[in-house]
Amino acid sequence: MRRRQLMLLLGGAAITSPLSARAQQKAMPVVGFFSTGAADLPAAYLAAFRQGLGETGYVEGQNVAIEYRWAEDHYDRLPALVADLVSRNVDLILSWGGLVGALAAKRATTTIPIVFTNVGDPIGGGLVASLARPGGNITGFSILTSELTAKRLELLSELVPQARVIALLVNPSNPLTERVVEDAQRAARARGVQLDVLRASTDSEIDAAFAALVQQPAGALVVAGDSLLFSRRDKLVGLASRHAVPTIYTSREAALAGGLISYGTNYKNDLREAGIYAGRIFKGEKPADLPVQAPTKFELVINLKTAKALGLAVPQALLARADEVIE
Repeated sequence: MRRRQLMLLLGGAAITSPLSARAQQKAMPVVGFFSTGAADLPAAYLAAFRQGLGETGYVEGQNVAIEYRWAEDHYDRLPALVADLVSRNVDLILSWGGLVGALAAKRATTTIPIVFTNVGDPIGGGLVASLARPGGNITGFSILTSELTAKRLELLSELVPQARVIALLVNPSNPLTERVVEDAQRAARARGVQLDVLRASTDSEIDAAFAALVQQPAGALVVAGDSLLFSRRDKLVGLASRHAVPTIYTSREAALAGGLISYGTNYKNDLREAGIYAGRIFKGEKPADLPVQAPTKFELVINLKTAKALGLAVPQALLARADEVIE
C-alpha cells in the first residue's frame, strides 16, 4: 500500500513539475530600458525603439514588455537603477545616455545582454574590445562625440566668421569631456580662434556659464554632446536667445526649438537600430557577435528665423549642405 501511494505521488510530481516550471517562466521577454536623463525623452525616440522591435516581430504589450527607469541626470542613481533591473531578471538592458550609463550597466551584469546607444568612444571608454567583435554581453551604437564637437566648431566658425572667441560648454561629469576639449582646442587652433571652456552639470552652473560667456564675451557657443546637456536643450536655447549668442547644438530637436544650428547623428535612427538588435538577441543571436555600429550619416539643421533674429547671413554654401532649413 505504501509502495502504491509512493508511486502515485511520484507520478503526480512528474506531471505537475513541468507545469509548475512553465508557470514560473515569463510570459514574454522583458527589456529594461534605462536612461541617464529625464522621463521627458522625446516620444518619437521611444517610438523609434519600439519600431525597431516591431521590425523583428516584437510588439510592446503583446509579446515583449518594457520596464523604464530614469536617472533624471543624477549619475549617482545609475548603479541602483541598473541593479533593480538586474534583480528583476530582465532579458535585455537598453542603455540610453552615453558612456556613463553604459558603464553602469556593464558593471552590473556579465550575463544579461546589454545594448547601448549614444556612446562616444566604446573602445576607449572600456565598453568593448573592438567594434567588429565587441565580445562579452554588450554591443550597441557609437556617436563619435569628440570628432563631432570639432566639426561643430568648424561649422559655427563658418556661420559666424567674425567670432574670434568661441566658447565650448561641457559637462565635467562626462568621462569623455577632456578628450572632447582637446579635440575642440585643435579645431579652434586650425580655425585661428580662441576657445574658452565652460563647465556645467547643474541648472545653476549652466546659468553661471552663460553669465561668464556674456562677460568674456565670446562670439559664439558650441554645446558638447552629452546626455545632461541634451536634456537641457530647451533651457540652453532659451539662454542663447536671451543673450543673443549664436549656438550650435547636437540634436535636431534643439534647432526645432529655436536653436540656431545643429549637427549630429540621428538619435531616432540609432534607437530604431537598437530595437532591431534587441529583437535579434531575443531570437538567439549573441551581443558578442553583433558589431558596434558607428554613424554613417549626420544631420545639419539650420534655423533661418533664429539667424535673422541674430542678424546673421547664412552662407549659401552652408545652406546647400543643410539637411533641413527651418524658416
